[in-house]
Amino acid sequence: MDFNVKKLASDAGVFFTRAVQYTEEKLGQAEKTELDAHLENLIARADCTKNWTEKIFRQTEVLLQPNPIDQTGARIEEFFYEKLDRKIPSRTTNAELLGQYMQDAAKEFGAGTPYGSTLITVGEYQRRLGGAEREFLQTSAINFLTPLRNFLEGDWKTISKERRLLENRRLDLDVCKARLKKAKLAEAKAAAAPDFQETRPRNYVLSASASAWDSEVGDSSLSDREKLWSEEVDKAEHELRVAQTEFDRQAEVTRLLLEGISSTHVNHLRCLHEFVEAQAAYYTQCHKHMQDLQKELSSATGDTFPNAFAVNASTSGVSADPSPPSTATLPGASPPSRSPNPSNALESSTLKIEEVKPPATGTRKAKVLYDYDAADSSELSLLADELITVYTVPGMDPDWLIGERGNQKGKVPVTYLELLS
Repeated sequence: MDFNVKKLASDAGVFFTRAVQYTEEKLGQAEKTELDAHLENLIARADCTKNWTEKIFRQTEVLLQPNPIDQTGARIEEFFYEKLDRKIPSRTTNAELLGQYMQDAAKEFGAGTPYGSTLITVGEYQRRLGGAEREFLQTSAINFLTPLRNFLEGDWKTISKERRLLENRRLDLDVCKARLKKAKLAEAKAAAAPDFQETRPRNYVLSASASAWDSEVGDSSLSDREKLWSEEVDKAEHELRVAQTEFDRQAEVTRLLLEGISSTHVNHLRCLHEFVEAQAAYYTQCHKHMQDLQKELSSATGDTFPNAFAVNASTSGVSADPSPPSTATLPGASPPSRSPNPSNALESSTLKIEEVKPPATGTRKAKVLYDYDAADSSELSLLADELITVYTVPGMDPDWLIGERGNQKGKVPVTYLELLS
């Protein structure tokens, strides 16, 4: 191994002088070259971009993979596949796994049973939701996460490296400025005083040639001493010019890199638009799948649960009637106006409330929103804020339910109720 002792010693000396300069600056004992205002603004903007990009990147990862344990495992798996230069396999989403479990359970319960057939249907739609989620994750990772990661792991590392180099060049420049200042001070004292030893500053280190000259000549003439210090000043000025040139060159390189942050913002803006488009498409697919699932379940279980969706639609203000609803069920609003219902009179003559029995399942609790006075013996009077038990029976008007309160029973209007889970 080629081990250069001189280079090692030189690097150690440079590191030491930089450390001394940095420490003196922090203690306020040395002057510091300030960067121009434009470069300082670019540096502040770059730091802000890096910090917020990193936060957005990390939180987007959490959004796409909420479980931190799964996220850590996924990262480890990705790391090994990248090292092996192999394609990362697509992972099964939680919705797909749930759908698979439902379909497996349906096989055990029997696909011909109502529960088994429903499990098969719901499981299929869960798998569709999982497929949409997997596509969204892949699209978001490629179009949004990857550009952010490339900036943090590529461009920003280059910028950080050049900024560290600029700081080193600035320290070298300030060291040269301090050295020249001390050399000029020593030169001025040497011209005014005859004794060379008295004029030398205690903290000034002569170059090798000056130290050798000092030991050899001893009691030299004043002109020789002035010549020596003049040479020291010339050397310090030359080193200062070289350091200034290197500092200016590095400042220009750093400035060009920092000005590239503007193009980074433009690129990230485009990626953000693509992420929003992917997210919108994903939620649109999910909404469509759930609507299709609701329709399929409603048509398949209509005889068993005749009013399951109708009651929910009534309480949320959604009606199958094309005419706009005339009542509201929001708490604090005025009670809905009562209008004669021709079907209600027909039901009263055919439906005997005392003979109605509550179903084994399907009863719900409901909170009364407004006071209601029964119009006839088939209806149940209500008081605001009380809780009653409600249910429906086949063939009944969807705008009415059977309500029970203790031993009292009768029909109650849906618009006067808030169904509880």
